[in-house]
Amino acid sequence: MVRTCTLLIVDDCAEDREVCRRYLQKDPHQSYRILEADSAEGGLTLFQEKKCDAILLDFCLPTMNGLEFLNELKQQQLKIAVPVILLTGHGAADVAVQAMKMGVQDYLSKQQLNPDVLQVTVRNVIQHWRSQLRLHQAEQRQHLIHTIALHMRQSFNCDQILHRAATEIRQLLNCDRVVIYQANFKSENGAVLSGWLKRTEVGLRSERDPLDQWFDQLVDQPFSHLIDQQQLPRLGSNHSTSRLADSHPSRGAWHGTITPTKLLLPILCASEEQTATGLWGVLVAEHQTTVQAWQSEDVGLLKEIVSQLALALHQAEQFNQMQVALEQVKQNHAFKSQMVAMVSHEYRNPLAAILAAASTLKLKSCQLDRHQQQHFLATIEDKARFMARLVEDLLVLEKLDLGQVQFNPLPFNLLEFVADIVEEQRLLAGDPYEILFQISGSTKGFWGDRDLLRQVLVNLLTNAIKYSPDGGKIMLHLSGESSQVIVSVQDQGIGIPLVDQERLFQSFKRGSNVEKIPGTGLGLTITKACVEIHGGNIAVE
Repeated sequence: MVRTCTLLIVDDCAEDREVCRRYLQKDPHQSYRILEADSAEGGLTLFQEKKCDAILLDFCLPTMNGLEFLNELKQQQLKIAVPVILLTGHGAADVAVQAMKMGVQDYLSKQQLNPDVLQVTVRNVIQHWRSQLRLHQAEQRQHLIHTIALHMRQSFNCDQILHRAATEIRQLLNCDRVVIYQANFKSENGAVLSGWLKRTEVGLRSERDPLDQWFDQLVDQPFSHLIDQQQLPRLGSNHSTSRLADSHPSRGAWHGTITPTKLLLPILCASEEQTATGLWGVLVAEHQTTVQAWQSEDVGLLKEIVSQLALALHQAEQFNQMQVALEQVKQNHAFKSQMVAMVSHEYRNPLAAILAAASTLKLKSCQLDRHQQQHFLATIEDKARFMARLVEDLLVLEKLDLGQVQFNPLPFNLLEFVADIVEEQRLLAGDPYEILFQISGSTKGFWGDRDLLRQVLVNLLTNAIKYSPDGGKIMLHLSGESSQVIVSVQDQGIGIPLVDQERLFQSFKRGSNVEKIPGTGLGLTITKACVEIHGGNIAVE
């Protein structure tokens, strides 16, 4: 379909205007809407009121000549001026040169005017102007996209990026509201399991909007399906709806949607840690006060900005991951430094005891009776076991820290398993301790990693024994519930000061009241990690 062009003829001669109008209306390749003015002032007024594609200007006007008209016109126009074709009653080379310098696109003599010349000249001038206009608009569009992208990338905070994007898109499209829904999907083997929607919005929402109501049901709530075209609510039975082609089909099957009031576009993120489809979220731009058609330029511009938004979000995610990794490196470095210092400190006393006992046995073995010799040998054995246990704890902690611990859950009889460990610790603890075992509920059908759970139970019971130097009762209670198993250990020992309880599960942290009771501050750290690998949690009262 040929687009109708609007042409303004400014000429004080009615006959000449009629000739030009008749010639142009016979053009088989272009249709025109023709406006006429018989004076320079009338022409300038019409130009201000109407959107013109070109101007046919007579050089000789009653109140000003064509060059003066061009000067006035220049004050009113933007960078890409509407093209002007100058008409004169007689050829004048000097006038043509001056006119061309002032921006006139072509120059025609009325004496040599005929339909073919006028039609071709006007068509070519308008086509050239439109090409320039498209180029200028493309440059403006790229500059605008670059500016908005630059603004979005000035922050590595996702919330700030989303709010800035929503604000600038709303201003750019002159729409009433922009909403960005972020879907934090969780997936396994390419299948989406669940997700949570988070909303960022700029502008006021209309009441009882079906799309808002649908999204409101999902915001900050888990859901088990991808956002799909078929699952969107009805956006209005009286409105036409169209689908946008997905520019990244390999990353998702969801397409954008256009209605007279809403424009929905998917935000496709390249991050591998998002869903298998790459769908990061949805951007919604909407008109509320008026119903107006979305221009194809608006849709194209918004798609490019959404692509830049996805890049900014990906960049922020990478930066945040790098920050987390850097912090982890710092923590690991601090942990290793602390570990070296702790090992040096913890090894000093047992090594001194071993050396002293060994030296005594070597130098005075003939003077010691059997009981004294056994005492020194027991000291060596006890201190060596302590050092071996410390090394083992450090190795386990390093594996946990690096994520190298194997988790092998299998079904087993938890009741017998716990009872065996309780009996084992009862024999090791000796007479001063009364270790009791209470059971409630059912533990049938339990799955877990026997090695990790042994570490948990042994650490809890040995701690209860170690920090009860005067003996007493130690109670282990095993409670089986419908969806979980609870193990509690209670003792009558020295207790844990309230101020120390918050940091008790951190590496190398011990209660401030332990005095000379030996320990490394690693046991509960390992215990907590083993419990969390099972999806559980641990606390102290």
